[in-house]
Amino acid sequence: MKQEAFQARHEQEWLGFERWLNAHVGRRAQDRKLAEEIIAAGQFPLALRRLCQQLSLAERRQYSTLLIDRLRSLAQRGHQALYKPAPPRLHHVTEFFSASFPRLVREQWRAMSVSAALFFLSMLAVVLMLQLRPELIHSLFDPQQIAEFESMYDPARVVERLGRNEGTDLQMFGFYIFNNISIGFRTFASGLLAGIGSIFVLVMNGTIIGGVAGHLTAIGYGEPFWGFVAGHSAPELLAIVISGGAGLQIGMALVAPGRRSRTRALAEAGVIGAKLVLGVFAMLVLAAFIEAYWSSIVWLPPIVKYGVGALMWALILMWLWRGGRNGVGRGAGG
Repeated sequence: MKQEAFQARHEQEWLGFERWLNAHVGRRAQDRKLAEEIIAAGQFPLALRRLCQQLSLAERRQYSTLLIDRLRSLAQRGHQALYKPAPPRLHHVTEFFSASFPRLVREQWRAMSVSAALFFLSMLAVVLMLQLRPELIHSLFDPQQIAEFESMYDPARVVERLGRNEGTDLQMFGFYIFNNISIGFRTFASGLLAGIGSIFVLVMNGTIIGGVAGHLTAIGYGEPFWGFVAGHSAPELLAIVISGGAGLQIGMALVAPGRRSRTRALAEAGVIGAKLVLGVFAMLVLAAFIEAYWSSIVWLPPIVKYGVGALMWALILMWLWRGGRNGVGRGAGG
């Protein structure tokens, strides 16, 4: 068969194959999804096999180099599409934090809302209470603890670093990581106590943080304190809320499994909780880094620290609200 007749017979098939390849690597998620469905249906391997046979015929019949190169290029691209290696691990990590994690947080919005109310309302209530009755701080902390708080944030004693009496940035980074992650884990794991444990830990943490903030504000040490916590407050406090929400989900699976068996409900809640805790740990490591290397700097004007803190809140809330909404395979909460 002459090359012209061979090419005329198979031209539309080659063009269709090439269009499929372009869709497979295209930017539109809809095109990529359709291409993956074609692979799953077994149509593409058959088309690739026919193309390889046609390439073999073209080489054996010594058709033009231009045609052989074209078919060889299509065959190579087809093999890469069919037998492509699994995406690198970095891809999975990026996908989880950019899309899967915020989507999962939104899907558990009921538990997250309850967790946020328990934590932030208890914290706000204590702050306001101590502005009206400062002496109540002694019912929350012993005199030694109160003296330590006042020493760390006394404007007259702040020289190089805020929020701590000693320790290098690296040492404090390690300490903050351990402290933050232990709080996050306790908040989540205590949900196994029918959710009551998570409720207690959320209210307790809100009360303690509110007690420190309220007391220091009441005695005039508010500026150094709020300047210190502004930068890392968003990732740290929101991580506590999310870990509390994950713990409440565990508790609900035990108390009200619905039509599922309690074992199955607990297993499903545990899988969701484990994914949420993974994201929480990353947020707490970020908070520890900011707390160690940024929050403790004293020479920055308060307005700069407040501005950075507001930016962190805006970015993290936007990430949790919008992350994964435009991705492939949106969940129910996206």
